[in-house]
Amino acid sequence: MSLIKENNRQYYEGAQSFRFNGSTTDFTTTFNTDLVFKSSKNTDQNYPLNNFKIYTSSTGAPGTWSEYDSLDYTVTGNTISFSGSSITATTSAPSAVNYIDIASLSGSANIGDKIEIEGASWSGSTNFAFISSISPTPFVSGLTRYEWNPVLYGNAIYGSGQAVTFKQPVVESNGFLVIQLKKLDGGNYGNTPNDKAYGDVVEDNYGSYAYTALNDVINNFLIAYVGAGKLIPSVKRTDVIFHAKRAMQEFSYDTLKSVNKLEVNIPNNLSIAIPQDYVNYVNLYWIDNSGVKRVIMPSDMLTTNPTDVFLQDTKGLPVQDQFNKNIDTTSVVEDRWKNNSLKNIDNTEFIDDTILGYEYYYGWPEFGYGQLYGLDPQFANSSGYFSINERENKFSFSANLVDKLVVLEYISDGLSTDLDTRIPKLAEEALYAYLKHAILASRINQPEYIIQRLKKEASAQLRNAKIRLSNIKLDQIVQVMRGKSKWIKH
Repeated sequence: MSLIKENNRQYYEGAQSFRFNGSTTDFTTTFNTDLVFKSSKNTDQNYPLNNFKIYTSSTGAPGTWSEYDSLDYTVTGNTISFSGSSITATTSAPSAVNYIDIASLSGSANIGDKIEIEGASWSGSTNFAFISSISPTPFVSGLTRYEWNPVLYGNAIYGSGQAVTFKQPVVESNGFLVIQLKKLDGGNYGNTPNDKAYGDVVEDNYGSYAYTALNDVINNFLIAYVGAGKLIPSVKRTDVIFHAKRAMQEFSYDTLKSVNKLEVNIPNNLSIAIPQDYVNYVNLYWIDNSGVKRVIMPSDMLTTNPTDVFLQDTKGLPVQDQFNKNIDTTSVVEDRWKNNSLKNIDNTEFIDDTILGYEYYYGWPEFGYGQLYGLDPQFANSSGYFSINERENKFSFSANLVDKLVVLEYISDGLSTDLDTRIPKLAEEALYAYLKHAILASRINQPEYIIQRLKKEASAQLRNAKIRLSNIKLDQIVQVMRGKSKWIKH
């Protein structure tokens, strides 16, 4: 059986269509992406938080679609239900009947509405009916009787106090309904920018077949490796979750494709906040007008970011506030670094001719520090510098990068979305091997030869995963090696 559940329209367009039949109230989507529902009214402030929109058309032709806003609806799982109202049954039916007596709904239920009675026993082949008539209950004041055709739907037995739900079918002659996941271009159904389904839900799903969810890996592990006669007789699911998360963290640092790339502009304060899921940085670049990346070097050898900056008295001692805490102040070191601009260093204190000659030879300030041929390579950089300000938990940049477009490549631990974290299928077996070793190695009285065998297996599977995920292409290697035959002149 195929593992691909979405058709081409669902995958590429993020849309699924349904046909009206005059009686359907529930529509179940089969996207790989779960529906996120907050409100059914496009005038509600929470409506934009839905990850989908609903459109209807009488013909299904392009340009005839309009955003749906007629009936309220709810979402349970991936099923959209067009509901009317729900109320509690007033009377009971110890024998099968084709009606129900309840308190008046003040016109919120109509002939043709679908009625469902929780816990009712039906004599027909369905567990619902459509109202055919509404009238006052005979001989009982204050109650309304809702009847249906027993030939079509059978009779029902129910008790007093059970929940009764009225659902309004989406009725339109030969009409069509489309559920559109949000898309960068808004999809093909909204006719104006305001009613288009703008977002990136569809694009986030592209390439998802190469991954499996961490929750699915945990479930598969419990089925395949835990139980009577298996390697692990029993284990708590919470233990498997703990070790799976630890595996994700370790794999993310040097094995999985877990490098995130953040595009930002450098503001006038020359600082950007460390990303929420940041663990460590990989590289930083600024992007020129041609879109080419220019490597930004760390400033460790040039300057530093103090972690403690206190206000001092004339004796050099920290000054305290009324709460007996040292008073923080701004850093003079950071202020000087921000204002040097690297190309216009204030050299008023360098007045010795020898020092000026040293400056000139090393390119500061005439050519900019570190920008003259023959320098120490660690300073041969014209693209600027960055540092990590651990006092403010920010990335700080040199003054020549102000207003520049910068890309920050950083590593996350792969757990920012909890059990919805995706695992490359190329590393799935390595994760199973890690879990087997981690779980048994944490238990007492386990045969050492089994622990060592599992440790070697985990190491081998991790090595295989690294090779697979390294994505080495022969053509790229050949192209690089062609340059190795050239003579390098000194």
